[in-house]
Amino acid sequence: MKVHFTAAAAALALLAGGAHAQQGVSKDEILVGTIQDLSGPVAAFGKAVRQGMLLRIDEINEQGGIHGRKLKLIAEDNGYDPKKAVLAAQKLVNQDKVFIVAGHIGTPMNNAAMPVQFEKNVVNFLPVTAAREMYEPFNRLKYSFAVTYYDQMRTWLPKLAKEKNAKKVCVHYQDDEFGLEVVRGAEAGLKTINMELAERTTYKRGATDFSSQVAKLKGAGCDLVVLGTIIRETLGTIGESRKTGFSPTFLGSSAAYTELIHKLGGPAMNGLYASMTSQVPYLDEASQPLRFWATKYKTRFNDDPTVFSAYGYAIIDAFAKAASKAGPSLSTDSFIKAMDTMTFPPDIFGAPEMTFSATKRLGSDSSRLSQIVDGKWKVVGQYARP
Repeated sequence: MKVHFTAAAAALALLAGGAHAQQGVSKDEILVGTIQDLSGPVAAFGKAVRQGMLLRIDEINEQGGIHGRKLKLIAEDNGYDPKKAVLAAQKLVNQDKVFIVAGHIGTPMNNAAMPVQFEKNVVNFLPVTAAREMYEPFNRLKYSFAVTYYDQMRTWLPKLAKEKNAKKVCVHYQDDEFGLEVVRGAEAGLKTINMELAERTTYKRGATDFSSQVAKLKGAGCDLVVLGTIIRETLGTIGESRKTGFSPTFLGSSAAYTELIHKLGGPAMNGLYASMTSQVPYLDEASQPLRFWATKYKTRFNDDPTVFSAYGYAIIDAFAKAASKAGPSLSTDSFIKAMDTMTFPPDIFGAPEMTFSATKRLGSDSSRLSQIVDGKWKVVGQYARP
C-alpha cells in the first residue's frame, strides 16, 4: 500500500509540475526579457525602448494583467556588443528563465543571441532592428515588425534619386550587418533606375572622426549620399560635410530616424531624409491621442518620449494581444499558434497594419519618408512598398 501511495504521489507531482512546466509562466506572472544597449553608443535608444515597454506593462498590470497574470520585465544590457548580447541572452533564458525575449536592440546583437534563445525554445519577439535575419531564414521562433533596411532603401532611394535628379549616388555605412543591409538595399533600388553606387565609404562601430570619408565622398562629386549610420555617425558625417561645404542630399534608414538628430545636431541637420514607420511623438503633436500618450510618458519618466519609446510600447502591446489570444494555458506553442493568426491594426504612432501567419514572420514591408524641416521631422512620403 505504501508503495502504491508513493507511486501515486509521484504521478501527481509529475502532473502538477507539467501544469507549470512552461518556462517564464507561473500562476500569477509572465516573465518578459529584453536586451537593450544601456551603456553603449545607442544607449539613448535602449533606454527609450525599455521605458516604452515599462509604460505599457504598467497599464496592462493595472488592468489585471493577462488572464490574471502580471507582466514582469527583466532588462539586460548588451552595450551594443554581440559578445555581451550572448551573455545577456544566456542569463535571461537559463537563469531568469524568461518566457520570451522582446524588443532586443541591434542587428549583430540579435544574430549572436538568437541561437542561445532558440536552444531553450524562447521566441525572439519583434526585435528593434530592421535586418532581414530577424525573420529569414524561417524559424518558428522569429517574429519581426520592422520593414527591413533593405526594403526601405529599395523603396525610397530610386524615388529620391529621380526627384533630385541625382547624377552620383554614394553610400557611407557602418561596416557590419546593419550597414551592409543598407548598401544591398541601395544597390537593388538603384538597379531599377539603371544606376550604380558611384562611391562607398565605411567606418567601424564606435568611430567618431569621419573627415577622411567625407573628403572622399566630396572628391567623388556625390550629390546624393545614402547613410548606413545611427546617431553620432549621422551627426558626425553631416556636421563634417557642412563644415567643408559639401551639401549633397542625405538619405538615412529608420536607424537615423530619431529626434536626437535635430536636438543634438541643430540647424545643420535640416534637409536630412530618413525612411520610417512610427513617428516621433512630439509633445505638441497635433494628434490628440499621441499628445495624450506623450504627456503620460513624460509624467511617468520625466523624459521626453522618442520614436524608440513608441517601439517599446507597441512591442509589449502586441505581445499582450497575442498572449491574451493564446488563452489561460500560455505556452510557447499556444503563443505561436495565436501569433500566426494575428492582425494588428495601425496604431497611434502611425505604424502600418501588421499581419502574421505560419509562413509570414515580417509584419509589414511598407515604409514612409520623413525629412527634418525647421528642426523637426515631417512626413513627406506616404506608405509605399518596394
